[in-house]
This record gives sequence, C-alpha cells and structure tokens, in this order.
Amino acid sequence: MKLIIDDLTEEQRLDIYLASYMQDYSRSKLQSNIKNGNIRVNSNPVKPSYTIKTGDIIEVNINDATLKVEPENIPLEVLWENDEMAVINKPSGMLTHPTTTETTGTLVNALLFKYGNNLSDINGDFRRGIIHRLDRNTSGILLIAKNNKAHEFLVEKMKEKNITKKYLAIVKGVIDDNEFIINKPIGRNIKQPQKMAITYSGKESISKVKVLERYKDATFIEIELVTGRTHQIRVHMSSIGHPVYNDTLYGFGKMKIKTEEQVLQSYKITFPKPFTEEKLTFEIPQDEKISKVLNYLKSQKED
Repeated sequence: MKLIIDDLTEEQRLDIYLASYMQDYSRSKLQSNIKNGNIRVNSNPVKPSYTIKTGDIIEVNINDATLKVEPENIPLEVLWENDEMAVINKPSGMLTHPTTTETTGTLVNALLFKYGNNLSDINGDFRRGIIHRLDRNTSGILLIAKNNKAHEFLVEKMKEKNITKKYLAIVKGVIDDNEFIINKPIGRNIKQPQKMAITYSGKESISKVKVLERYKDATFIEIELVTGRTHQIRVHMSSIGHPVYNDTLYGFGKMKIKTEEQVLQSYKITFPKPFTEEKLTFEIPQDEKISKVLNYLKSQKED
C-alpha cells in the first residue's frame, strides 16, 4: 500500500501520522514495522520519528495491509462537471476516502464506479480524484479532479487562496460578536492522534466567522476557511468555548437533539475553472441535520 502525503497534510512524525490513518494498528506495532523496514518513505528506511513532508511516498508492506479499493455503485449527487473536474455533494456519514480499516462505502469507491480511471492519482489509489476532504459526518461540496493536471491546477489555486470555501454550523452557546476571525495554529494532538489541537508548533489556521442567528443556547453561523487544516472549524470553535453542535470528539457534551455527530456543512464554494480564470460558484441548501436542529431551536425560542 502506498500513501502519498498531499499538500493539506500538516508536518508530523511518521508513526503518529500512521497511527491516525491505520487505526487497526497500535502505534508500537507501527514503530516496530518502521524499524524493521516494512514501512519506508520514498523507498528509504527511516526512523519512527521521521517528519513527513508534502510529496513523501509512504510504502506500507505489512503482510495484511495490502488493500485494494474497489469501485462501488453508490449514488452520487454531481452538482456540475466537465472533462477536467466534478463538483460533488458528499452526504453525511460517508468517508471521503478509504482507510486501512474501511475500504468500502467511501466517496472514492463511488467515484471509481462512476469515472473509472478518469480520476487523478497524484495522492495514490486510496485518494483517487480527491483534492480536499470533509470529515465523515460533515456533508457538502467537494471538488474532484479527473486528471493530474486539473488536480495540480486546483491545489495551486488553494495555495494561492484563490478558492473560497464556506460552511454552515450550529454551535453551543450564544456568540456576542457578529463577525470575527479566529487565528490559532493547529497541529496533531500528541496524546490522542485521532484528534487535532491548538498548538503553537502547529500550522497557521485562520477561520472567518459570521453569526447568522442566535437562539436560546446556540448560535447558527457561517464560517469561511482562509486555511484548510484537518478539523479546523471543529477545533477553532471548541477552542473559544463554542463547540459544533453534537460534536462529541471536541467536547459538545450532552445532546438535546440527536444527529449524526457534528452539525456542519460545506455549503458554498467559489473556484476558478481549470486552466482559466473564470470563477464558478456553487451553493447548496441546508442539509437535513441543520434543518432538524434549527427547527428544534426555533421551537425552544418560541416557548
């Protein structure tokens, strides 16, 4: 199995990265396999403490880790496409790409069925076509590259901050300010590799927050991502005492109304059409989770 480190992955230790990606293996087992040469970077043996970098190719040769991603006939909502790319509305509950513990039911499985080999492979078979990701329980808009040139074009536009991504979320508590910016660096939580955290050794992370509606003990907000770190919105909102509604990983606490984890949606995106400077914008309606929680909050507000 090969894992190619893409531009959106923060620098971190090899063993910590693999522990978060290959959750069916303990960190100690991964460290042992790295030391034994079963896991290499760019075909070279390395130490578990090796710091992975953009463009690194991690080769995993553990006997039971040779996995293949198969096409699956899973319905996809395609908002727009041309020969270079597609704009997809990913449902909540679906992984963006496979992991070593889950190789079926992901967006990549669905993309392989629909597009076959007409997907970029810069980031390896596990991430065919994937330019950026959404967490499993975050729904909404994703850009998909159908070839490597389109992939490189779109990644470069992200680096230039020429792609605007906006999200809707419901968070705990009432936010007083109408608009504000959260600028706090994010890195891997060393004690809990599946989580991210505010850490001053992390990468610059900036979120623009706008209040849309206030409720009894919750706030409906729009967030624009200036940077694109893993779990950025969830970590940032939790860090200021307003975790995303029902986000149990980042401390929401007891739920008043049940949903499939965090109430968060990528609802609007603006990007340049590949190989042109023509800007395209796509916006989708609120998903079922947001509507469900808003209806509940409105009923509480009226009481």
